[in-house]
Amino acid sequence: MSSSLLEALGPLLEGGTTQQVSRQLGIDEAQAGTAIQAAVPLLLGALQRQTASPGGLQSLTGALDRDHDGSILDDIGGFLGGGGSAAGGGILGHVLSSRQDNVAASLGKSTGLDAAKAMQLLAMIAPLVMGALSRSRRQVPAGGGGLADILGGATRQMDQASPGLASSLGRMLDADGDGSPVDDLARMAGTLGSLFGKR
Repeated sequence: MSSSLLEALGPLLEGGTTQQVSRQLGIDEAQAGTAIQAAVPLLLGALQRQTASPGGLQSLTGALDRDHDGSILDDIGGFLGGGGSAAGGGILGHVLSSRQDNVAASLGKSTGLDAAKAMQLLAMIAPLVMGALSRSRRQVPAGGGGLADILGGATRQMDQASPGLASSLGRMLDADGDGSPVDDLARMAGTLGSLFGKR
């Protein structure tokens, strides 16, 4: 079930997606690809933590049922071309809450983006990650596990590809602005592209 989530995330790293992100952020395609590879695990980690918080699983389930059916992945170009970061801002507010600025700053430092562009990237990618999670959830057979299992499995798979990733994400998502694992994020971005794209 975790592999289906990572497979659903694969299109986020395809050429057309990175080209559009690079144009919208005014950066080159290589930097856009690296930034996406770092942003996706961050968002998955934040979503996983949400499922463990009081009411978090119910809130996430409700959001998926209400607003995310996975169809966004059928036209990623149309979504990004339409400016799609507005919806992402609301998602970030729920999954990162007061940590948004610190997470964006750390992502920016690790990928060479300024904090504003890092925040814009996160907002662009968040609805796509939610769409992938929704699509993966619909593919799980009855009794095959819920959202927490899907997210936990994906995080474990990423941690196997980049050892220490889970603890690095935990430190970042707990950070109060100092000591963010910037080097870990840079390493992570350099190793996870093939995993997301694995078919």
